[in-house]
Amino acid sequence: MTELTHEDMLDGDPSIGELELEDRASLRRVAGLSTELADVTEVEYRQLRLERVVLVGVWTEGTPAQSEASLAELARLAETAGSEVLEGLVQRRMRPDPATYIGSGKVRELRDIVVATGADTVICDGELSPGQLRQLEEKVKVKVIDRTALILDIFAQHARSKEGKAQVELAQLQYLIPRLRGWGAALSRQGGGGGANGGVGLRGPGETKLETDRRRISKRVSKLRREIAAMDTIRETKRGRRVANEVPSVAIVGYTNAGKSSLLNALTGAGVLVEDSLFATLDPTTRRAATQDGRTYTLTDTVGFVRHLPHQLVDAFRSTLEEAANADLLVHVVDGSDPAPEDQVNAVREVLNEITRRRADPLPPELLVINKADAADELALARLRHVMPGSIQISARTGTGVQELVEAITDRLPRPEVVVEVVIPYARGELVSKAHADGEILEEEHLPDGTRLRARVRPELAAALQQFVTDGSPA
Repeated sequence: MTELTHEDMLDGDPSIGELELEDRASLRRVAGLSTELADVTEVEYRQLRLERVVLVGVWTEGTPAQSEASLAELARLAETAGSEVLEGLVQRRMRPDPATYIGSGKVRELRDIVVATGADTVICDGELSPGQLRQLEEKVKVKVIDRTALILDIFAQHARSKEGKAQVELAQLQYLIPRLRGWGAALSRQGGGGGANGGVGLRGPGETKLETDRRRISKRVSKLRREIAAMDTIRETKRGRRVANEVPSVAIVGYTNAGKSSLLNALTGAGVLVEDSLFATLDPTTRRAATQDGRTYTLTDTVGFVRHLPHQLVDAFRSTLEEAANADLLVHVVDGSDPAPEDQVNAVREVLNEITRRRADPLPPELLVINKADAADELALARLRHVMPGSIQISARTGTGVQELVEAITDRLPRPEVVVEVVIPYARGELVSKAHADGEILEEEHLPDGTRLRARVRPELAAALQQFVTDGSPA
């Protein structure tokens, strides 16, 4: 395999003259992407198998390292889908070819590589148009999918709850509708005659299989939207109950495989599945936790993000992702061992901003947490402390820094605003319990006639405690 030897692209949009002809046209192999898997998973999407794949990317901007990192991530996505990656190739172009993504000359080279390696699938590192998919498949003679279809397939494999499965299916169908015409000649077959050559019993108006499939998919999309809307109502009811009880909420967000589920387990002992793979968590998990001063809050593990997350998924998972947008605090987990953690942070913030674009409310406050500090280089951690001031470096696996994170969450969560000093009779122990659960206890003393509390509580509880206020209380 040959190494990338070209210079970094110049700032801004380079003109054709600034790109050497040989450099622009060359299709280079990226080393270190080959994988060997013991098990190959059956892929539900398009009912085909992703077994032996060649990856293809078009580098239009950024540095050579960034282009190779993007293709390396595509290789991990392909592995997660159950594939064996045979080759990784990057072509430098001003922009993707509108017909075949990589250009007609390079398509012939790609076809030779497919034949030589025995690959049965080509995966492109970008979202291809229906025309690009169709023309590329016709020329390389094997199945071609793009990054979006690959991510949708992984989501389909990992979805477990009824809501998660419905959201993924909706995203897949939205992606499929404009691409029906390009996938297979069978989709253009005529069920009725529609002409003189239809044959006996087939003359007259008919409906093409393409039209039938579109109609069926449209009906299914409408049904899924209704089902998801009903699930949204249930989710809103639960969220409304927590808001009514004034329980603060913390949402864990971050790039896929950054260690969000491991952190949830470290903070709450939730026992959530932890797996070293992309998108291991699709269904949000909410657990109850407590601050150092005894205040109760909820902690929610959300689905991981990725660069260029398909907009179909963002739309379908909007209600799930809004768990993060409605939280009181975002704990943004970053993989400190990743070569480009800043790119991860930007990708997550881009998706969060897209979610809240239609909302009037801004995003909640953010607490950056650099995870996997035990696996990161000390020099890299020092650099991250400089470029991400205020961040906390932890290892959810070893527990290092977790106590510091708990203290930071305690400081950043909203506090009850009313200070009361009361003596609650022992017969009203439920009020003492509620003050402990929902408020912040400043002083506590057991007296002969009851429990004396000096506490910071919310207005509703302060009203319920009003009858037990002692003289001189700020309430």
